[in-house]
Amino acid sequence: MEPKQKLSIWGFIKGAFKVIIGLSLFLQSLMFFVFLVVVLGVMGMIAEEAAGPKSSKVAMQVEEGAALLLNPKGILVEQAQETDQFEQALAEAYGASQAPEVEVHNVVYALRQAAKDDRVKGLVLDLSGLYIPGAYASKAHYITAEIDKFKATGKPVIAIGDYYSQETYMLAAHADTIMMHDYGSVFIIGYGRYGTFYKSLLEKLKINTHIFRVGTFKSAVEPLIRDDMSEPAKEANLAYLGVLWREYVANVETARGLNAGTISNYANNLDVVTQEAGGDLAKAALTTGLVDKLTSRAEQTAYLTEAFGESEDEDKDFKYVQYRAYLAQTDGRYDEDDADPNIAILTAAGTILDGEQPVGTVGGDTLSRQIKQAREDEDVKAIVLRVDSPGGSAFASEIIRDELLAVKAAGKPVVVSMGSLAASGGYWISANADEIWAAPTTITGSIGIFGVIQTLENTAAEVGVFVDGVGTTEMSSLHGAGLGPLPEKFKAVIQANIEQGYDRFMEVVSSGRGITKEQVNEIGQGRVWIGETASQINLVDKLGTIDDAIKSAAAKAGIEGDYDVVQMREPKTRLQRFVESLTGASIKAGLIKHPSEKLFAKSAATRQTGGLTKIVKEFYSEVKFQESFNDPNNVYLRCLECELD
Repeated sequence: MEPKQKLSIWGFIKGAFKVIIGLSLFLQSLMFFVFLVVVLGVMGMIAEEAAGPKSSKVAMQVEEGAALLLNPKGILVEQAQETDQFEQALAEAYGASQAPEVEVHNVVYALRQAAKDDRVKGLVLDLSGLYIPGAYASKAHYITAEIDKFKATGKPVIAIGDYYSQETYMLAAHADTIMMHDYGSVFIIGYGRYGTFYKSLLEKLKINTHIFRVGTFKSAVEPLIRDDMSEPAKEANLAYLGVLWREYVANVETARGLNAGTISNYANNLDVVTQEAGGDLAKAALTTGLVDKLTSRAEQTAYLTEAFGESEDEDKDFKYVQYRAYLAQTDGRYDEDDADPNIAILTAAGTILDGEQPVGTVGGDTLSRQIKQAREDEDVKAIVLRVDSPGGSAFASEIIRDELLAVKAAGKPVVVSMGSLAASGGYWISANADEIWAAPTTITGSIGIFGVIQTLENTAAEVGVFVDGVGTTEMSSLHGAGLGPLPEKFKAVIQANIEQGYDRFMEVVSSGRGITKEQVNEIGQGRVWIGETASQINLVDKLGTIDDAIKSAAAKAGIEGDYDVVQMREPKTRLQRFVESLTGASIKAGLIKHPSEKLFAKSAATRQTGGLTKIVKEFYSEVKFQESFNDPNNVYLRCLECELD
């Protein structure tokens, strides 16, 4: 929980920055672009209206005996965020756009459909465009379990690639055959938590850092007050990193049939293994048993053509259907028939913010309204809240928790399914559920609170700048804080508020989990826990997937027969659909490249303005970070130290 001064200047800077870039884009014929896009969009809408109602599924043909080509491009996430089209256009123009996102549930659903689709003969994994952050290990495990189910149908699974990262290799390890370029590599280094520490720098700059916290393990502030990681932080971090690594090793060694210790030996002694292979990283992976074949791209294509046959489509080297196209025509996950009772799925993915927020973040008002709708819907018999969040606004977290308590008071069960990360505010909104499910590799806990305020009075004095004045109360000097000192009485206020906030957090957990505040304090104090351990200390009830949580919710609601799973999402306005149709028309017309085409490609303009691009990216990143602090009381429940690259 963190008090933070609101930086309204960011809103001004962001607005000014938009205007500047917007003018620049106009000079690059933006007016012509917009005109052409609007014409195409309107024509498309007119044609659609004339055609009348149509199915939401895309009509396409899957060749008999084709492979499902699983080639996701982007960052694996719980729920893909919706981007502001204007901001995205500005960002892309200056090389600051974010990589596309891949929803883990889309991947899993496509695999499930293909497993029972007689037209699909096998699965090809091309994971070169997929990025899985270390903190999202549970999502990778979820996918590997589904690959195993696909294999159990007797259909072959083939992995191809130039190289494999640690996370993508775990997925590839579940293939029957792993092919890699003969100049490629498998890079496995384990999990780590390393940070940059600034204490000495801040002292040299004479910046005063005022820390307010409760909790031995709340280590997010350590970079400001230390030059190294504290022993309690190392202990806590190593505990959950160790479980992540153990689960990774067991997953890969079991899938590949490797002897116990093979993966750890490969990671710890990569230098020796590589030297024994004559410095050839590809050969080192082959001799270790990590891959089956070292081939060129042409040889990989020939192998797949032999396995699945030549395609009738001249643009394809072999018979396959890409998973996004396949998903578009098969997606019927939430097509309820209005006959069976409903289990409502609500998603809290991303930073928790106050007010109305788009998908990709958790808006306190947005999510609480969805919960209220589910509570008032007579067809909804239970709620499953999927939490994948490091927390954020304390006020927004409490608004969400209030609405969940109202659902329970109405007699409807609330079951929480934790994704990869459900810490701080993410745990606050989970604590009062009837049941909490987590993956063994879920990062959770972080029941602690801290605040940071920095003042520059000593720095300013070094260059001859001083703050002085008068006020009507002993707190009035707060008007001069920043370049002036922080009033001692205000420090006392903040510390008291921090302590009260931690006490309230303990009360929330105590009442929700049925344990004493003393017990909460023992497992709290800001410490981060891994799901496996969390289940042993009563922070979660059971280990399993969202599928397990849905079944449990149905049982708690007393549903014995069939039921529908309903995804609760915000309906889009006509304007939003119109803007999206313009973007879609532009892509079809070739005016805009799909974001996935830009993930690993740099344009000539980007290369020529590398310095500017870097500055713009850093600016956008900082603006987005500052915008995530919008709590009306400037109080936060956020786990900044939970995320791993």
